[in-house]
Amino acid sequence: MHTTELTKRHWLLILTLTLLTFVLGTSEFVIVGILTDISSSLHITNAKAGTLVSAFAITFAIATPLVMSATSHFPKRNWMLFLIGLFIILNALCVISTTYVMLLALRMMTAIVTGVLISLAMIVASENMPIAKRGLAISFVFGGFTLANVIGVPIGTVIAERYDWNATFLLTTLLGAIAFLASFFILPTMHNPFRSSMRDQFSLLTHPRILMAFFIPSLGFGATYAVYTYLVPILKGMEAPSGSISWILFGYGFISIFSNILAGKIASYNAIGRLRFVFLVQAVVLISLYWTTDNFIFGLVNISLMSLMAILLTTSTQLYLIDLAGIYQPKATGLAASLMPVASNVGIAFGSALGGIVYHQGNLMSVTWVGGLIAILASLLTFLSHRLDQKQKQAA
Repeated sequence: MHTTELTKRHWLLILTLTLLTFVLGTSEFVIVGILTDISSSLHITNAKAGTLVSAFAITFAIATPLVMSATSHFPKRNWMLFLIGLFIILNALCVISTTYVMLLALRMMTAIVTGVLISLAMIVASENMPIAKRGLAISFVFGGFTLANVIGVPIGTVIAERYDWNATFLLTTLLGAIAFLASFFILPTMHNPFRSSMRDQFSLLTHPRILMAFFIPSLGFGATYAVYTYLVPILKGMEAPSGSISWILFGYGFISIFSNILAGKIASYNAIGRLRFVFLVQAVVLISLYWTTDNFIFGLVNISLMSLMAILLTTSTQLYLIDLAGIYQPKATGLAASLMPVASNVGIAFGSALGGIVYHQGNLMSVTWVGGLIAILASLLTFLSHRLDQKQKQAA
């Protein structure tokens, strides 16, 4: 791009991609707010219903890089429109789901579509913006997920409370249709990039530094989701009025807006160095929930702090992975751009799974210790990565 300022067309594209990630995020995250409704309706335990979260994340993590590499030569506009259409169909089928197996299969297929669309949205935002504005554009696209937590999840939860959990997927179906129309009119026609081999792209994942950087956000998200997946049962254990849970989830999402803002501040200077201590604070916040939830007010304050810490790592680790790819395998920067959402879903998968194992043993609040210990591991890995960065700078 030769311009240095964002035009009206740029902003329309940014807002369209943000709308798309909002819809995708709502579909992915709303399951937390309707978890107990699903378990009650399908006559399964809350722990088993929690596997809908972990299965989505595992499928997302495995399928996204594979599909992204295999379809790198596809025209982006047509491919994205096809995937959004498929997203609409899958969510419409969730509306009429009557069994756990059917819902699980549909959620896993939706995970594949979601992972590829998110990665494509990041690439489109980067390729169609002035170089100086790429960071701003990508931060807006990430912001769609924050809005999903602030607006989408609480609305989906309210709909489930008033009608049924199936009706929540009617909401995501309608949102998908709106995203399709916006994308149809706004997405530009993009030329196919040079198609590098899958071997070239996946060679990126053979570098120890890339793998280390990949598992930093994995552990960070894992720490949060070991607890967040079971937030509704925790709130009910705190004797939160049933009508207030959707408002609490709204507050959780609203606070994450400030987390997103702080994430940009952290990324502005010595990002990895700062994250070392961010994860330590996160560990303290999560473990403290074991005691503070005995009191409703203290518990809410602690949950608010949990939300504030939840996504401080996003911008820093996204840029870190891209920068490392530029050093070790420049041909695979597209794959590198997809690693952050993949890493987050790896973390969501094992975090919710570990939390589910502990929850299944009968002690719900022990999931807070699981989250805290994972955050400590994230801090240790970040300390090691930062130390290697410093050594590399000194050697240069």
